[in-house]
Amino acid sequence: MSGLILLAILIGIAVLVGGWAIGIYNGLVTARNAFRNAFAQIDVQLQRRFDLIPNLVETAKAYLSHERGTLEAVTAARTAAQSGLAAAKASPGDPAAMAELSQAQGALNGALGRLMVVVEAYPDLKANQNMMQLTEELTSTENKVAFARQAYNDSVMAYNNRREVFPSSIVAGMFNFSPAALLDIPADKAEVREAPKVQF
Repeated sequence: MSGLILLAILIGIAVLVGGWAIGIYNGLVTARNAFRNAFAQIDVQLQRRFDLIPNLVETAKAYLSHERGTLEAVTAARTAAQSGLAAAKASPGDPAAMAELSQAQGALNGALGRLMVVVEAYPDLKANQNMMQLTEELTSTENKVAFARQAYNDSVMAYNNRREVFPSSIVAGMFNFSPAALLDIPADKAEVREAPKVQF
């Protein structure tokens, strides 16, 4: 009789430990799926941005015939950024893929920043209805990218915290839940302006 009680206790402990491990595993999967979904939102906004850029370049082309290098730089940066996005889409959260995407997006931000500086020098182009509409849509899309990136980074942080805390770290290690990387898109240096200095 005592053997049966001991067996029942061991089975009960095994069921509790199994349920505990399953709960942690499911939490890790849920957190991983959340950051992958958040990355999908970044993908949507970046694709929208990529779709706007050719129209922007085409509109500017008629006015900026002697600024061809600037327009070609934007087009080349867009192509590189699309490649970076494809790599990141294949493996959201992978540190190498996120670094490639970050670098490509930073280069595109720089090229677009230089284009906008050139556009400022051409009042007719700046006042062009298509250019104004495209610039407004691009600005709106940039804001959406920033919000999507923040949501992604929050999801990555929640996932990484969940996989690193004890006892989840044990289950994460057993099932190869690797860390996810944040996405940091560097701002164009031209966009970062110092605050004006006031002297009395």
